[in-house]
Amino acid sequence: EGDPLPQAGASVRGGLDDERRTSLMRTHSGLHVLSAIVLRDFGAPVTGGNMEPLIARMDFDLSDVPADFKQRVEDSCNEAVRLNRQIDVRVLPREQAMAIPNIIRTASDLLPPDIEMVRIVDINGIDIQADGGTHVASTAMIGRIAVTKMENKGRLSPPANPDRGRRVIVEGLPTLVDDIKSLSR
Repeated sequence: EGDPLPQAGASVRGGLDDERRTSLMRTHSGLHVLSAIVLRDFGAPVTGGNMEPLIARMDFDLSDVPADFKQRVEDSCNEAVRLNRQIDVRVLPREQAMAIPNIIRTASDLLPPDIEMVRIVDINGIDIQADGGTHVASTAMIGRIAVTKMENKGRLSPPANPDRGRRVIVEGLPTLVDDIKSLSR
């Protein structure tokens, strides 16, 4: 009595807030695109972040921040969305997963050492990394990505990489697109 957890073996009913879950899936997949673009184009790993439905923040470790960084990132992310790439999920033995180059995309490896099987998310031709979150089925389902804010927080203390040293925060918002097919024109 008073315990919110049901007894073992008890029948339960549950439900999902589909709108919230879909928004989180779109946002999470969008963050994978964002992190892949910044790593590919600027060589910067993710150092932190936060995600809510349809709004998120990622922190990157960059040595230089070009004046057109925000626009370049937004344009490249939206080109990746427009390509309508399939997003696949598979599970591999740890040794096999860790043999994939750059499978850990954060500045530090957060994968617990006792994990034997690693879940891999593969955005065909854009990103492949170890990940445990939910995703949409294709990049077109993300919707348009708007980089709404870019902030240079100065030197990292201590720097995650001695050759780098600036914490750049990018905030983005996948916006709902009425006609998903219009992205692939």
